[in-house]
Amino acid sequence: MQRVTFSRNFTLSLSRTCQCYCKYCAFATHQAHLHAPVDVERILDEALRRNTKELLVLTGERPEVNPVVAERLAAWGHEDFTSYVVWACERALERGMLPHTNLGVLSKEDLARLREVTASQGLMLESVDPSLMETVHAGSPTKHPLERLATIQAAGELKIPFTSGILVGIGESPDSRVESLEAIAALHAEYGHIQEIILQNFVPHPRYHGAEVAEIAEEASKARWGGEGQVGAEVPLPGWANPVGIEEIKCLIVECRRLMPDVGVQVPPNLSDWWPELVEAGATDLGGLSANGDHISPEEPFPSPHQVRKELAPRGYALTERLCVYPQYMDMDWMEQGVLDVIKLKYWSFIPRRGSGRRSEESIDAGLAPRAIEKGRDGVALSEDELTALFSETRPEVIEEMRIAADELRQELAGDLVTFVVNRNINFTNICVVGCAFCGFGQGRRSPDAYEVAEPDFAARISEAVEFGATEICMQGGIHPDLTLEEYGRWLRLAKETAPQLHLHAYSPMEINHACERSGKEPGEVFEYLLDQGLGSTPGTAAEVLDDGVRQRISPNKLPVARWIEIIEASHRAGLRSTSTVMFGHIEEPRELARHMTVVRSLQERTGGITEFVPLSFIPFNTLLGRTHGIEEITVQENLKHTAAFRLALGRTITNLQASWVKMGLEGATEALRWGVNDLGGTLMEENISRMAGSQHGVRLDPEDLIAAARAAGRTPAQRTTLYEILETYPAAGV
Repeated sequence: MQRVTFSRNFTLSLSRTCQCYCKYCAFATHQAHLHAPVDVERILDEALRRNTKELLVLTGERPEVNPVVAERLAAWGHEDFTSYVVWACERALERGMLPHTNLGVLSKEDLARLREVTASQGLMLESVDPSLMETVHAGSPTKHPLERLATIQAAGELKIPFTSGILVGIGESPDSRVESLEAIAALHAEYGHIQEIILQNFVPHPRYHGAEVAEIAEEASKARWGGEGQVGAEVPLPGWANPVGIEEIKCLIVECRRLMPDVGVQVPPNLSDWWPELVEAGATDLGGLSANGDHISPEEPFPSPHQVRKELAPRGYALTERLCVYPQYMDMDWMEQGVLDVIKLKYWSFIPRRGSGRRSEESIDAGLAPRAIEKGRDGVALSEDELTALFSETRPEVIEEMRIAADELRQELAGDLVTFVVNRNINFTNICVVGCAFCGFGQGRRSPDAYEVAEPDFAARISEAVEFGATEICMQGGIHPDLTLEEYGRWLRLAKETAPQLHLHAYSPMEINHACERSGKEPGEVFEYLLDQGLGSTPGTAAEVLDDGVRQRISPNKLPVARWIEIIEASHRAGLRSTSTVMFGHIEEPRELARHMTVVRSLQERTGGITEFVPLSFIPFNTLLGRTHGIEEITVQENLKHTAAFRLALGRTITNLQASWVKMGLEGATEALRWGVNDLGGTLMEENISRMAGSQHGVRLDPEDLIAAARAAGRTPAQRTTLYEILETYPAAGV
């Protein structure tokens, strides 16, 4: 799964008055146009109601050249137009929106004034071809390439996160398009401030004869989002323009990726029907799918995020929301403190990961992690501060110490065996009423993707598992509102009737809680009943992060920590063993992971009922949490660091640490065998939860795959049961 980003924005065309006379522009007017302060406040309130994060401020170039505009500005207490824009941006920040301004060519002084109140700024270079000054740019002095490049350079000198791009099809030559990209790339190479390049194909517009483009754009958006498709009549191409096709834009995408591999490539999804193919060609961003339309091309409505997702999903792409400022610029070097404070307060999960799911700003003693590593290697329980230090650690040499200690502890507890189980997952329904933001699996009853497995199909899957050599069936489902305790028992009985020899590893604490609520029974009574129906052990899933603050943020309807503990303890008292899990790499802080590990270790010290600990890294692609918080998938290196920290956190309390090849890929799981892992999990045969979240690592492995992975790490593979009884070892050939 690959990601394509967009910004949820709202456009404020503060003034359309412009000193330029570009022949292709339908936005600009030479009449006096300026929104009054009361109108600005109203527009901002509307933007807030629509849950937008970015305020896109568009204007003509130097509108104060019009004496009426200048007079109005003075009456409202502003010495120039930039002052008024600053005021509007301040009002947006007060409401928690991040301003992105595009005011045309500006002096370095004006850029600096705007920097204090904007998250990012932009200016289209359009073209470096000076001959256009005699055609489409005639009478537009600030469209000269040198003027525009000077503004882009000044933004770099001021360390302003910046968006630029080219306009394709206005009479420029193919060579000049590449030269334009090269000019931007040269400035980016010097200053590093270009966050994205827009490749905008020219589309001819009608003239609006004094109509308000914002109103036209709003109506066009309503029509498009209402399912009416494209609106407006087609306008013929002017004589000075040149037609642009998809192959030309594809070539420019390739050039962008070659010249600026670290920069986003944006294509507008409202100006052509072939934008999905441009995504497949390497475009990474669709810009702002503005809630109130495109004010530059108002008759060309944006598709809605929902429409875009439907188009991209079959192609293997996930649409993810971003802020107007790209993640790499979210720090004090690139942003003013007041703007950064808005991100930290409202959009903290968009800040790049530093150590755990999100960046923690607490100060940690540099010597704490090395001391914690030494204690963890000896199996000594670590304090919350010490665990926080491990999860926060970024120094390569200290992380290597962590790896060595975790590997030594693994050797002491589990030896050189690498175990796996031959099993099959069966998710018997994905209908769910919980609504977890991190989940791509659960569906409403009326969703077209909702399913319930029929009994004959269920029995057939059990039989297939037996033929495959499985010893375990892992059964979990969504929290279906109609499922009763007896229904849960029925699935167990059906499995046992089909294959009595199979071990049934079934029902998360969330499902057990649901069975308790439907039956009015306590967890112990529920487990007693399910044991009679054939239950063999309990998955310790639904744990996510065992901190109620995190749980409230990612799934407020999920059972609280105390209830999760109560249910797992009840399963242990009933004589059932359980696994335990953590889901990390989303919005949790290192300290919250530390609390999770303290809960798990304490539970194991009380009951001794946990067979294994399974770290599960968050897959963001097809989840609400990933889409709306801009969360990137955790890197393999971060995953491995966390794996070692989990081993040290558990000490000698839980022998078995598993790597999830579904989350990490088999290559990553194999490497994890050097980071404290001794188990590679199961063959699965089918896996829907990670797959529907966007995992790219498949749903089935053969035993031979896991055997080869263990041998690649220099270890001895062994097939086990669910409860870690060794069934067969596989020494290397000739041993």
